[in-house]
Amino acid sequence: MAGVQRGPRERMVFSAAQLIRHDGVGATGMRDVAEHANAPRGSLQHYFPGGKEQLVGEAVAWAGRYAGGRVARFMADLAEPTPSALFAAMVRQWTDEYETAGVLGGCPVAAATVDCAASDATREAAAAAFTTWRGPVAEALTELGVPAERAEPLATLMISSLEGAIIMARAEGDVRPLTTVARELGPLLDAAVLPDDRRGEA
Repeated sequence: MAGVQRGPRERMVFSAAQLIRHDGVGATGMRDVAEHANAPRGSLQHYFPGGKEQLVGEAVAWAGRYAGGRVARFMADLAEPTPSALFAAMVRQWTDEYETAGVLGGCPVAAATVDCAASDATREAAAAAFTTWRGPVAEALTELGVPAERAEPLATLMISSLEGAIIMARAEGDVRPLTTVARELGPLLDAAVLPDDRRGEA
């Protein structure tokens, strides 16, 4: 995301997502978002007349679109195009962050889901964001030879395993849960791929 020029509204949505992933919804205040985004505090009401709930909802939606959009980039960079390699790339995004920063932030979508301060509207936004993310993962699996009827269930498995591992890694202060799910889930994902001579049957 480096080098992207954003207006104040886009900066506040992005900043909200970053603060939520580190601190949760309850601990993320509107003033904190404005300060993080280097935006005028008075612009919050202008851009987000629905207040914090609107801002959080838009931040969660942004996170879902961002996660979904990264799937195509992961696919393009795969040296070996397999479901396990795709999942390893999804996991590596988080292990690389830990190695670079020494800390691991959470996922804004998951944070908004589990935070007791989140409203029904926020949880609905989180559900929509997961759908936005799951779609491209399922499409990628189909492209890699997984039957269409299995692609979405396996995409759900990949995302839920990743999210759970992120939570455990944050709790333990170690990326081991992430590397474990990548290693253990990989063979199951690859086993779902149809042989070349049967892909027309899917």
